[in-house]
Amino acid sequence: MRAPDRLGVGWQALRAHTGRSLLTTLGIVVGVAAVICTMSIGAGAEDEVAESLRTLGASLLVVTPGAAKPGGVRMEAGLRRNLTEADAAAIGGDIPGVEGAAPLVARRLQIIAGNRNWSTLVAGVTPAYLAEREWSAADGRLFEMAEIEQGARLAIIGSDVADALFPGRSAVGEPIRIGAVPATVVAVLARKGVGSAGRSQDDVVFVPLSMARSRLLGEASGPKRNALDLVSVKLLDPSLLPDAKSRIEALLRLRHRLPLDAPDDFVVENPAELLEARAGATRAFAWLLFASASVSLAVGGISLMNIMLVSVGERTREFGVRMAVGAARRDLVLQMLVETVALALAGGLIGSLLGIAASLAVAWQAGWRVSIAPLSVLISWGLAGAVGLVFGLYPAFRASRLDPIEALRAE
Repeated sequence: MRAPDRLGVGWQALRAHTGRSLLTTLGIVVGVAAVICTMSIGAGAEDEVAESLRTLGASLLVVTPGAAKPGGVRMEAGLRRNLTEADAAAIGGDIPGVEGAAPLVARRLQIIAGNRNWSTLVAGVTPAYLAEREWSAADGRLFEMAEIEQGARLAIIGSDVADALFPGRSAVGEPIRIGAVPATVVAVLARKGVGSAGRSQDDVVFVPLSMARSRLLGEASGPKRNALDLVSVKLLDPSLLPDAKSRIEALLRLRHRLPLDAPDDFVVENPAELLEARAGATRAFAWLLFASASVSLAVGGISLMNIMLVSVGERTREFGVRMAVGAARRDLVLQMLVETVALALAGGLIGSLLGIAASLAVAWQAGWRVSIAPLSVLISWGLAGAVGLVFGLYPAFRASRLDPIEALRAE
């Protein structure tokens, strides 16, 4: 029997039991939809981490104060308030391979514009910090050094803040209040997405460092006036990270006059390492989801096999007539395989459409990032065909082993 003839006979057999054929493919449909949905969610999470790594840069170190211990009780890290601009200057000037060391102070404050308000992170920075972190303005301009020195009341806002406070219009040139301090928006930053800490990098307001110290965040007097929340260290080459980290630790221990047996009162971290660890966890979770979805596909294959075994029992007389008129056992095997693979591929096609729709629904409802790659759809469809082939072998073998005489006697 020629291949077109097998397809025609298979199509007629499937049409004769349309309802059963649709129910047979249901397991394949659910399995393929689950595979595509989980692959899309996993790929979206990996793309998000990769984007965070790209926007962060590969040659950054972050120095933060250590944990305070009032009364011997360890508090939250970063509360020690012992990192200063002099430390930042020393790191930038004394450590080989350092391109720049940018200071930052930050607090969460209320931003008010007209009758709208928004609570966000307000950071006092210098132009060097924005350059190191590769921040760019989607609208407006970044700070100039003279404005930093003068403590100008200016603000650069993230896109999330702009959307919340100035929906549907440009924020550049608009007045805002940061706490009780008035300021003018000079730029809206280009979007960067989620950062290494898992929070949006677009939900932020930058002000000149001197303004933050004198009017918003700094101490009015006393030894903590120059205290920083972090120092961002940019290196000339990523290969210098390990050596630069150890040198920074040694320099700060010397500057802070720590005894040899005393622990560090600061922390030096590589944000890229945190993102790499997060990428590894995301990848493992994606594989776990894929394995779970594959079980659904395997269950669909078992259901397909059972239905085809029932079909063999119902069509015993048909197979007996074919063998009586000269059909070889191979023809029966190929005929059954054509039918099971056709059912599986049809279920795979429907499942692919449902999987894409489910992925888009997850992205819309949960706000997750998904990435629907054509390759993942093709792989899922190919898996459906493979499942149909593998689980169709046993019913096909059963059909080919029928005795022609006994098959003709079947009712």
